[in-house]
Amino acid sequence: MNIKLSEQSKPLVSVIIPAYNAARTICTTINSVLNQTYKNLEVIVVDDGSRDQTAKLVQEIAQQDERVVLIKQANAGVAKARNKGIEESQGEYVAPIDADDIWFPDKIELQVQCMLSSPASVGLVYTWSVCIDYQGKIFGKYLADVYQKKHSLTGCILPALAYTNFLNNASLPLIRRSCFAKIGGYDPQLKQQQAQGCEDLDLYLRIAEYYEFQVVPKFLMGYRQEINSMSRNCAAMAKSYSLVITKLRSRCQELPDYLFRWSESCFYNYLMCQNLGSGNHWKSIYWIYQVLKVDWAIILHPGIYKILFICTLKILAQPVTSLIWQDHQAWIEFKAKFGIERQEYANLSDLQQTLKRRKTLLRRPYDYILWYRWNRVFKLCQKSSIQLEPRQADYLVQAKN
Repeated sequence: MNIKLSEQSKPLVSVIIPAYNAARTICTTINSVLNQTYKNLEVIVVDDGSRDQTAKLVQEIAQQDERVVLIKQANAGVAKARNKGIEESQGEYVAPIDADDIWFPDKIELQVQCMLSSPASVGLVYTWSVCIDYQGKIFGKYLADVYQKKHSLTGCILPALAYTNFLNNASLPLIRRSCFAKIGGYDPQLKQQQAQGCEDLDLYLRIAEYYEFQVVPKFLMGYRQEINSMSRNCAAMAKSYSLVITKLRSRCQELPDYLFRWSESCFYNYLMCQNLGSGNHWKSIYWIYQVLKVDWAIILHPGIYKILFICTLKILAQPVTSLIWQDHQAWIEFKAKFGIERQEYANLSDLQQTLKRRKTLLRRPYDYILWYRWNRVFKLCQKSSIQLEPRQADYLVQAKN
């Protein structure tokens, strides 16, 4: 159901952008926000002690559009920056976005419509994202049934989110402000423990303990993939993940142990892919070993053997390849120029057409293992929805009082 509102009656959405040394991308990010078809926005940029021209660039935009507000603070980490922005904001809904990501024009409008059409038990509306490179080009592999099932979960999704962070990044959600009053903000202690990287996952998990999720099943956000981004700092992310999951296990002891074992396997596999993408082949092998320690089923995945072969070959060839390409970024640019090992799309329409033609085929034993695990997770979500209702009821009574 689409709810049409006049401009005066549309709820205010607070867009929160933490920024640290983001001069190269911050203008593109802010412009993607200001170009939203939904206009009732306030855009709060929290400069987290940047040493480049970030603050200056934001101030120039703020002088042209009164919806943009710049807040400066000493470097304290992404969690404190986001929390500061939320504290200073006024909107009924909060929409975070990182300083190097982009939104496509109708993201917020479609998410607000979804939120207004949903009951108060829904605390977060997410959408789908595409990977973009440093030039803003869309790339990656996208399978129709993966997005229609695993990336379109609604209702109680806590077990699925514990299994794997299918939201993928921090720039997707639209969140009710009341959620923060209930569960608090982003956790700044992760920064203090040298464990940045999973602040968004931690927040999503805490919201999922009390609220249902909804989805707008469209690609509405561009997630920039760069070698030097925070998501490539795998050691910190591994520690961050461990701390977040340990806290979740203590809070939600009804979740089974096998779910966390599968989760650990998924996350280590993700770190392996991140290292592979950044050209750190020794670390890629290390994370494959970590996966094997918790999940022997990975030996049934033939792709692992291919990755091991490629990593070994590139480690041996590194003395020669370093004479041709200065660093891994140069190699990535070379491959992108000739379209080697990368699927690119001209625009979102091109991607949507490709998505319709692509489906996952269960061909290998490991595919059936993943299919089995996801079915178990779906059943856990159905079971957990019964346990979620009392938590929601308690909270709604408290809210009325």
